[in-house]
Parts: sequence; C-alpha cells; structure tokens
Amino acid sequence: MLSKQSIRSEVQVLANGEPISKEELITMSETWSENQEVFFRKMLKQGGKFKVNNVSFHITTVEKLRDQKGDISLPLKS
Repeated sequence: MLSKQSIRSEVQVLANGEPISKEELITMSETWSENQEVFFRKMLKQGGKFKVNNVSFHITTVEKLRDQKGDISLPLKS
C-alpha cells in the first residue's frame, strides 16, 4: 500500500483525466498487487502515462531549476 510520504508534493497525479488526492490514491492502492505498486512507485519518480486496474494515470513531475553549480535556484520574488 502507498503512503502519504511516497507521493511527493512536486508530483501531479491524474486518474482518468481528473486530479486525485493522496487519500484517494492510497485507498485505490490497497487493491493493487505488489508488482503494480512497485511499478506505480517507479512511475511516481519518472512520470508518464499508464494504466493500473483499468484506471488511466498521467503523472507529471516538476523538476526543480538548478543553476550552473547544480544548486537548486529559487524563483525571484518582486
């Protein structure tokens, strides 16, 4: 079963084209096999489109901007 910690804030998950909450996703994951859960965790890291138990998922990850040194750069505030 997934946990809240496994679903990071910089990841957006759509189920059948609609945004899904962490709680709904955790409840849904209770019926998944171990292989499906491992696959879903992998997709949380890399993003993509796929199906689990006839539910279409679209996961997008937000990459943090890095400067030339490799440090995470923060957006400028005005």
